[in-house]
Amino acid sequence: MEKYYVTTPIYYVNDEPHLGHIYTTIAADVLARHQRLSGRDVFFLTGVDEHGQKVQQAAEARGIAPIELADQVVERYRDLWPELEITHNDFIRTSSGRHKKGVQAMWRRLEQAGAIYKDFYEDWYCVPCESYWTETQLKDAGCWDDKHCPDCRRVVEKVQEESYFFRLSDYQDRLIEHIRTHPDFIAPASRRNEVLSFVEGGLNDLSVSRTTFSWGVPVPGDEGHVVYVWIDALTNYLSAIGFPDQGVPDYWPADVHLIGKDILRFHTVYWPCMLMAADLPLPKRVFAHGWWTVEGEKMSKSKGNALRPADLLKDYDADVIRYFLLREVPFGQDGDFSFEALKQRYNTELANDVGNLLNRSLAMLNKYRDGVLGAVGDEREIDRALIADVQGMQQDVAEALERQAFHIALERINGVVRHGNRYVEENAPWALARSGDDARLDTVLYHLIETLRLVAVQLLPFMPEKMARMLEQIHAADVDVAAMRLADVGGWGLLKAGHRCRKPSPVFPRMD
Repeated sequence: MEKYYVTTPIYYVNDEPHLGHIYTTIAADVLARHQRLSGRDVFFLTGVDEHGQKVQQAAEARGIAPIELADQVVERYRDLWPELEITHNDFIRTSSGRHKKGVQAMWRRLEQAGAIYKDFYEDWYCVPCESYWTETQLKDAGCWDDKHCPDCRRVVEKVQEESYFFRLSDYQDRLIEHIRTHPDFIAPASRRNEVLSFVEGGLNDLSVSRTTFSWGVPVPGDEGHVVYVWIDALTNYLSAIGFPDQGVPDYWPADVHLIGKDILRFHTVYWPCMLMAADLPLPKRVFAHGWWTVEGEKMSKSKGNALRPADLLKDYDADVIRYFLLREVPFGQDGDFSFEALKQRYNTELANDVGNLLNRSLAMLNKYRDGVLGAVGDEREIDRALIADVQGMQQDVAEALERQAFHIALERINGVVRHGNRYVEENAPWALARSGDDARLDTVLYHLIETLRLVAVQLLPFMPEKMARMLEQIHAADVDVAAMRLADVGGWGLLKAGHRCRKPSPVFPRMD
């Protein structure tokens, strides 16, 4: 069976889950569910990044040990993911023994490759971003006067300490060549161009150990040094799937790393160069999505507009949140979260379109045929056009999701739903019932129910709970949606004459 490996970033434990975290994780879950539906052996990884100076400082500020802080925050994620219907296969913690083993094995591979050397570091460091900056880089970015980080705009600090270095500069040409010859390696295209420009500007060797704090993985053979948190964190993608016990784990290379654009450089410069040095395959794709504002403003605790997932879930079904986040904004672009936009999107596309087509089709089937599908008679061009649209939808959705174009996939499905509602008006089943044209009425009702079934199958990865309810009405039985495979349920015409459907029960009641 073909394997598929999708990851989220591992989330920092110095803060609680927010909208950005659930956005990435929902997107990864949709990909994982779609690939399982398509018959692939899927491994979906998420987890937490527990190490580093900023976590140690956050714990000290609360008067607790770093591991205590990590344990508290980990439970918030573990409790949240089931509420959002996240179906991850593993949850990696960087404090775990298996991860420490993987990080130290990665370090040794880099050492054996001659990619690490010891020297003295004296330059600037951003604790929140955990990134290093030279004086020249700060000046080029216009950040020198007040010594702030080009990425997060917060103050950088001068660091002077003995350090191990990774020969990042040795891999500059190989990385440029890889990016140029693998156009899908970094997405979207704007991020690919950004990374290429950065690398072509020249790479400096990277400080990869610290001695001024202790919360991290010790450097093997020199435990006064702690492994730089980004070497530590990035290795999670390997340690979670069996590295180093498996030289190259079964699921490696990853099909796609989903990340926020703020950690683009670490995943598309440091990580591939590390893998090159360690003689390991590079991930197939890194996709960096944009950031969300809320009602036109940047999220912040001081403004009180940092949307907490728990608060959202009090007012909205998980499926509605999942749908809106992936429908509202093209994945890769920045977006604005608006409650009015959520309500409008829900009422227009889900209540008025999907819900209306389901309710009216099942209502007419029950009114005119006691809920039982009849035999399909002679098909007309209007019928064949609907079938072709439905069948084309399935391939188009698959292609869109391979590109992480979630909004395009949803628009394609919505197009079929709108086609179905037009089909009702154009065929007027109520008029066919009055005229006694039973053969044509049976044909029209069959095409509507079969269209709804296949729409629900395609929407399953996005809205698993609501689509399960929709399919249960169509099949008149409980449905194990997790076990569904397109090879079994994806073809047109699988419902047979004599099949009974339930009476309609609203899946998408209008939102006031």
